[in-house]
Amino acid sequence: MFLYKINEDKLNEIKEIPFKKEIELHKLCESNLENIFGLKFIKREFAFNNFRLDTLAFDESSKAFVIIEYKNTSSFSVIDQGYAYLSLLLNNKAEFILEYNENCNTTLKRDDIDWSQSRVIFVSPSFNNYQKESINFKDLPFELWEVKKFSNNTVYFNNIKPSKTSESIKTINKANTNTQTRNVIDEVIVYTEEDHFKNSSEEIIDLYNRIKEYITSLNDNITIKAKKLEIGFVYNNKIMIDIHLQKRALKIWLNTKWGTIDDSKHLAKDMSKTGHWGNGDYEIQMSDDEELEYIFSLIKQIYKLKINRG
Repeated sequence: MFLYKINEDKLNEIKEIPFKKEIELHKLCESNLENIFGLKFIKREFAFNNFRLDTLAFDESSKAFVIIEYKNTSSFSVIDQGYAYLSLLLNNKAEFILEYNENCNTTLKRDDIDWSQSRVIFVSPSFNNYQKESINFKDLPFELWEVKKFSNNTVYFNNIKPSKTSESIKTINKANTNTQTRNVIDEVIVYTEEDHFKNSSEEIIDLYNRIKEYITSLNDNITIKAKKLEIGFVYNNKIMIDIHLQKRALKIWLNTKWGTIDDSKHLAKDMSKTGHWGNGDYEIQMSDDEELEYIFSLIKQIYKLKINRG
Protein backbone atom coordinates (compact mmCIF):
# COMPACT_ATOMS: atom_id res chain seq x y z
CA MET A 1 0.00 0.00 0.00
CA PHE A 2 1.38 3.39 -1.05
CA LEU A 3 0.02 6.69 0.26
CA TYR A 4 0.76 10.13 -1.10
CA LYS A 5 -0.27 13.69 -0.32
CA ILE A 6 -1.09 15.79 -3.36
CA ASN A 7 0.88 19.05 -3.34
CA GLU A 8 -0.19 20.93 -6.48
CA ASP A 9 0.95 18.51 -9.19
CA LYS A 10 3.46 16.66 -7.03
CA LEU A 11 2.98 13.58 -4.88
CA ASN A 12 4.67 13.54 -1.48
CA GLU A 13 4.90 10.11 0.11
CA ILE A 14 3.17 9.58 3.44
CA LYS A 15 5.38 7.21 5.39
CA GLU A 16 4.43 4.73 8.03
CA ILE A 17 5.67 5.54 11.54
CA PRO A 18 6.15 2.49 13.78
CA PHE A 19 4.66 2.45 17.25
CA LYS A 20 7.60 2.89 19.60
CA LYS A 21 6.08 0.82 22.38
CA GLU A 22 3.14 -1.53 22.78
CA ILE A 23 1.59 0.76 25.43
CA GLU A 24 1.28 3.52 22.80
CA LEU A 25 -0.93 1.26 20.69
CA HIS A 26 -2.76 0.13 23.83
CA LYS A 27 -3.67 3.67 24.92
CA LEU A 28 -4.70 4.76 21.43
CA CYS A 29 -7.18 1.91 21.04
CA GLU A 30 -8.49 2.05 24.57
CA SER A 31 -9.20 5.79 24.33
CA ASN A 32 -11.27 5.14 21.21
CA LEU A 33 -12.76 1.76 22.04
CA GLU A 34 -16.33 2.61 21.05
CA ASN A 35 -15.39 4.36 17.80
CA ILE A 36 -13.05 1.59 16.62
CA PHE A 37 -14.73 -1.57 17.85
CA GLY A 38 -18.16 -0.45 19.12
CA LEU A 39 -17.32 -1.79 22.60
CA LYS A 40 -17.82 -0.61 26.18
CA PHE A 41 -14.66 -0.26 28.24
CA ILE A 42 -14.49 -2.15 31.55
CA LYS A 43 -10.88 -2.25 32.72
CA ARG A 44 -7.27 -1.90 31.63
CA GLU A 45 -4.84 -4.69 32.48
CA PHE A 46 -7.25 -6.97 34.30
CA ALA A 47 -5.06 -9.40 36.24
CA PHE A 48 -6.44 -12.79 37.22
CA ASN A 49 -5.00 -16.30 37.76
CA ASN A 50 -1.50 -15.40 36.51
CA PHE A 51 -2.99 -13.79 33.38
CA ARG A 52 -2.95 -10.09 32.59
CA LEU A 53 -5.59 -9.09 30.01
CA ASP A 54 -4.68 -5.85 28.24
CA THR A 55 -8.27 -4.59 27.92
CA LEU A 56 -11.50 -6.09 29.19
CA ALA A 57 -14.53 -4.81 27.26
CA PHE A 58 -18.21 -5.60 26.72
CA ASP A 59 -20.22 -5.83 23.50
CA GLU A 60 -23.68 -4.51 24.36
CA SER A 61 -25.16 -5.61 21.03
CA SER A 62 -24.30 -9.28 21.61
CA LYS A 63 -24.29 -9.11 25.44
CA ALA A 64 -20.85 -10.67 25.65
CA PHE A 65 -17.41 -10.01 27.10
CA VAL A 66 -14.55 -9.19 24.75
CA ILE A 67 -10.86 -9.48 25.59
CA ILE A 68 -8.43 -7.28 23.63
CA GLU A 69 -4.72 -8.07 23.37
CA TYR A 70 -2.22 -5.61 21.87
CA LYS A 71 1.00 -6.76 20.24
CA ASN A 72 3.93 -4.84 18.79
CA THR A 73 5.45 -8.05 17.51
CA SER A 74 4.26 -10.92 15.32
CA SER A 75 5.93 -13.69 17.35
CA PHE A 76 2.94 -15.14 19.21
CA SER A 77 0.30 -17.81 18.67
CA VAL A 78 -3.20 -16.46 18.04
CA ILE A 79 -4.83 -19.84 18.61
CA ASP A 80 -3.05 -20.82 21.82
CA GLN A 81 -3.37 -17.42 23.48
CA GLY A 82 -6.93 -16.88 22.29
CA TYR A 83 -8.21 -20.18 23.67
CA ALA A 84 -6.32 -19.66 26.93
CA TYR A 85 -8.06 -16.30 27.44
CA LEU A 86 -11.52 -17.64 26.58
CA SER A 87 -10.99 -20.61 28.89
CA LEU A 88 -10.07 -18.20 31.69
CA LEU A 89 -13.26 -16.22 31.02
CA LEU A 90 -15.62 -19.18 30.82
CA ASN A 91 -14.20 -20.86 33.92
CA ASN A 92 -14.41 -17.69 36.03
CA LYS A 93 -17.69 -16.08 35.00
CA ALA A 94 -18.54 -14.67 38.41
CA GLU A 95 -15.23 -12.80 38.65
CA PHE A 96 -15.73 -11.17 35.24
CA ILE A 97 -19.28 -10.12 36.16
CA LEU A 98 -17.97 -8.64 39.42
CA GLU A 99 -15.32 -6.70 37.51
CA TYR A 100 -17.99 -5.29 35.21
CA ASN A 101 -20.26 -4.29 38.10
CA GLU A 102 -17.43 -2.60 39.99
CA ASN A 103 -16.26 -0.55 37.00
CA CYS A 104 -19.47 0.30 35.12
CA ASN A 105 -22.55 2.30 36.03
CA THR A 106 -24.91 -0.62 35.34
CA THR A 107 -25.25 -4.03 36.97
CA LEU A 108 -25.03 -7.32 35.13
CA LYS A 109 -26.39 -10.67 36.24
CA ARG A 110 -25.20 -14.03 34.97
CA ASP A 111 -28.35 -14.49 32.86
CA ASP A 112 -27.83 -11.08 31.20
CA ILE A 113 -24.75 -12.38 29.39
CA ASP A 114 -24.51 -14.53 26.27
CA TRP A 115 -21.33 -16.42 27.06
CA SER A 116 -21.48 -18.21 23.71
CA GLN A 117 -20.65 -14.89 22.00
CA SER A 118 -17.41 -14.28 23.92
CA ARG A 119 -14.44 -13.40 21.74
CA VAL A 120 -10.83 -12.19 21.68
CA ILE A 121 -9.49 -9.33 19.54
CA PHE A 122 -5.79 -9.13 18.68
CA VAL A 123 -4.46 -5.71 17.63
CA SER A 124 -1.03 -5.35 16.04
CA PRO A 125 0.83 -3.29 13.40
CA SER A 126 1.29 -6.53 11.46
CA PHE A 127 0.50 -10.23 11.48
CA ASN A 128 2.58 -12.92 9.80
CA ASN A 129 1.19 -15.36 7.25
CA TYR A 130 0.96 -18.15 9.83
CA GLN A 131 -1.21 -16.01 12.09
CA LYS A 132 -3.47 -14.96 9.22
CA GLU A 133 -3.88 -18.54 8.06
CA SER A 134 -4.61 -19.73 11.59
CA ILE A 135 -7.93 -17.81 11.69
CA ASN A 136 -9.23 -19.32 8.45
CA PHE A 137 -12.21 -20.98 10.08
CA LYS A 138 -15.69 -19.54 9.68
CA ASP A 139 -16.54 -19.93 13.38
CA LEU A 140 -13.31 -19.02 15.18
CA PRO A 141 -14.03 -16.51 18.01
CA PHE A 142 -10.91 -14.44 17.35
CA GLU A 143 -10.41 -11.25 15.35
CA LEU A 144 -7.20 -9.80 13.94
CA TRP A 145 -7.00 -6.01 13.56
CA GLU A 146 -3.99 -4.49 11.82
CA VAL A 147 -3.24 -0.88 12.75
CA LYS A 148 -0.73 1.44 11.10
CA LYS A 149 0.29 5.00 11.97
CA PHE A 150 1.43 7.48 9.32
CA SER A 151 3.47 10.66 9.16
CA ASN A 152 0.44 12.85 8.35
CA ASN A 153 -1.04 12.07 11.80
CA THR A 154 -3.52 9.47 10.56
CA VAL A 155 -4.12 5.88 11.66
CA TYR A 156 -5.39 2.98 9.56
CA PHE A 157 -7.34 0.03 11.02
CA ASN A 158 -7.96 -3.11 9.00
CA ASN A 159 -9.95 -6.11 10.19
CA ILE A 160 -8.31 -9.18 8.65
CA LYS A 161 -11.13 -11.50 7.62
CA PRO A 162 -10.94 -15.29 7.28
CA SER A 163 -11.45 -16.64 3.80
CA LYS A 164 -15.08 -17.11 2.75
CA THR A 165 -14.44 -20.76 1.92
CA SER A 166 -13.10 -21.54 5.38
CA GLU A 167 -14.34 -24.64 7.16
CA SER A 168 -15.55 -25.04 10.73
CA ILE A 169 -13.11 -25.23 13.63
CA LYS A 170 -15.22 -28.16 14.84
CA THR A 171 -13.93 -30.26 11.94
CA ILE A 172 -10.55 -30.48 13.64
CA ASN A 173 -10.07 -33.84 15.27
CA LYS A 174 -10.80 -33.23 18.96
CA ALA A 175 -8.17 -35.78 19.83
CA ASN A 176 -5.60 -33.27 18.58
CA THR A 177 -6.76 -30.51 20.94
CA ASN A 178 -6.35 -30.15 24.69
CA THR A 179 -9.22 -30.12 27.19
CA GLN A 180 -9.08 -26.34 27.55
CA THR A 181 -9.54 -25.82 23.82
CA ARG A 182 -12.27 -28.48 23.51
CA ASN A 183 -14.29 -26.86 26.30
CA VAL A 184 -14.14 -23.46 24.61
CA ILE A 185 -15.10 -24.92 21.23
CA ASP A 186 -18.12 -26.59 22.84
CA GLU A 187 -19.37 -23.41 24.57
CA VAL A 188 -18.43 -20.50 22.30
CA ILE A 189 -20.40 -20.22 19.05
CA VAL A 190 -19.70 -17.93 16.12
CA TYR A 191 -22.98 -17.60 14.25
CA THR A 192 -23.37 -17.15 10.49
CA GLU A 193 -26.20 -15.98 8.27
CA GLU A 194 -26.77 -19.58 7.26
CA ASP A 195 -27.54 -20.50 10.87
CA HIS A 196 -30.50 -18.11 10.75
CA PHE A 197 -31.79 -19.65 7.53
CA LYS A 198 -32.23 -23.13 9.00
CA ASN A 199 -35.63 -22.53 10.60
CA SER A 200 -37.02 -20.17 7.97
CA SER A 201 -38.75 -20.67 4.62
CA GLU A 202 -37.47 -19.98 1.12
CA GLU A 203 -39.89 -17.06 0.74
CA ILE A 204 -38.68 -15.37 3.93
CA ILE A 205 -35.02 -15.99 3.10
CA ASP A 206 -35.61 -14.41 -0.31
CA LEU A 207 -37.27 -11.42 1.36
CA TYR A 208 -34.34 -11.11 3.76
CA ASN A 209 -31.85 -11.19 0.87
CA ARG A 210 -33.70 -8.38 -0.93
CA ILE A 211 -33.53 -6.23 2.19
CA LYS A 212 -29.89 -7.17 2.72
CA GLU A 213 -29.06 -6.20 -0.87
CA TYR A 214 -30.68 -2.79 -0.37
CA ILE A 215 -28.94 -2.10 2.95
CA THR A 216 -25.47 -3.08 1.74
CA SER A 217 -25.93 -1.01 -1.43
CA LEU A 218 -26.18 2.15 0.70
CA ASN A 219 -22.50 2.09 1.60
CA ASP A 220 -19.58 -0.25 0.89
CA ASN A 221 -18.56 -0.01 4.54
CA ILE A 222 -21.76 -1.59 5.88
CA THR A 223 -20.94 -5.03 7.23
CA ILE A 224 -23.01 -7.97 8.48
CA LYS A 225 -22.77 -9.30 12.03
CA ALA A 226 -24.65 -12.54 12.68
CA LYS A 227 -25.59 -12.88 16.34
CA LYS A 228 -27.43 -15.56 18.29
CA LEU A 229 -30.96 -14.26 17.73
CA GLU A 230 -30.66 -11.77 14.89
CA ILE A 231 -28.46 -10.51 12.07
CA GLY A 232 -27.06 -7.04 12.52
CA PHE A 233 -26.08 -4.55 9.83
CA VAL A 234 -23.18 -2.44 11.05
CA TYR A 235 -21.95 0.96 9.93
CA ASN A 236 -19.02 2.71 11.59
CA ASN A 237 -18.89 -0.11 14.18
CA LYS A 238 -22.47 0.55 15.29
CA ILE A 239 -25.56 -1.55 14.62
CA MET A 240 -27.98 0.23 12.26
CA ILE A 241 -30.55 -2.50 11.73
CA ASP A 242 -31.26 -5.95 13.17
CA ILE A 243 -33.26 -8.65 11.39
CA HIS A 244 -34.66 -11.86 12.87
CA LEU A 245 -35.82 -14.58 10.47
CA GLN A 246 -38.90 -16.53 11.52
CA LYS A 247 -40.63 -19.36 9.67
CA ARG A 248 -43.20 -17.12 7.99
CA ALA A 249 -42.07 -13.57 8.77
CA LEU A 250 -39.21 -11.17 9.38
CA LYS A 251 -38.79 -8.94 12.39
CA ILE A 252 -36.79 -5.79 11.78
CA TRP A 253 -35.47 -3.40 14.42
CA LEU A 254 -34.34 0.10 13.43
CA ASN A 255 -31.66 1.33 15.82
CA THR A 256 -32.81 4.80 16.78
CA LYS A 257 -34.90 6.43 19.50
CA TRP A 258 -38.66 6.53 19.03
CA GLY A 259 -39.78 9.70 17.26
CA THR A 260 -36.54 10.36 15.36
CA ILE A 261 -37.74 9.13 11.94
CA ASP A 262 -40.88 9.75 9.90
CA ASP A 263 -43.08 6.64 9.82
CA SER A 264 -46.15 8.17 8.16
CA LYS A 265 -47.86 4.79 7.73
CA HIS A 266 -47.31 3.89 11.38
CA LEU A 267 -45.91 0.55 10.30
CA ALA A 268 -43.45 0.26 13.18
CA LYS A 269 -44.25 -0.68 16.74
CA ASP A 270 -42.87 1.42 19.63
CA MET A 271 -40.55 -0.82 21.68
CA SER A 272 -39.01 1.95 23.77
CA LYS A 273 -40.63 0.69 26.96
CA THR A 274 -40.74 -3.00 26.13
CA GLY A 275 -38.00 -5.60 26.37
CA HIS A 276 -37.10 -7.00 22.95
CA TRP A 277 -34.41 -8.52 20.82
CA GLY A 278 -32.38 -6.33 18.51
CA ASN A 279 -31.34 -2.69 18.92
CA GLY A 280 -33.54 0.40 18.71
CA ASP A 281 -37.10 1.43 19.48
CA TYR A 282 -38.70 0.66 16.09
CA GLU A 283 -39.92 -2.89 15.39
CA ILE A 284 -41.45 -3.95 12.08
CA GLN A 285 -42.86 -7.36 11.22
CA MET A 286 -43.32 -8.32 7.59
CA SER A 287 -44.30 -11.54 5.81
CA ASP A 288 -44.39 -10.33 2.19
CA ASP A 289 -43.04 -7.56 -0.03
CA GLU A 290 -46.20 -5.44 -0.06
CA GLU A 291 -44.59 -2.62 1.96
CA LEU A 292 -41.01 -3.31 0.89
CA GLU A 293 -40.36 0.03 -0.81
CA TYR A 294 -41.79 1.91 2.16
CA ILE A 295 -39.56 -0.09 4.54
CA PHE A 296 -36.62 0.80 2.31
CA SER A 297 -37.50 4.46 2.88
CA LEU A 298 -37.39 3.94 6.67
CA ILE A 299 -34.04 2.16 6.37
CA LYS A 300 -32.72 5.06 4.28
CA GLN A 301 -33.69 7.45 7.08
CA ILE A 302 -31.76 5.34 9.61
CA TYR A 303 -28.73 5.33 7.32
CA LYS A 304 -28.82 9.12 6.96
CA LEU A 305 -29.04 9.52 10.74
CA LYS A 306 -25.96 7.34 11.21
CA ILE A 307 -24.06 9.23 8.49
CA ASN A 308 -24.88 12.61 10.05
CA ARG A 309 -23.94 11.46 13.53
CA GLY A 310 -20.68 9.97 12.35
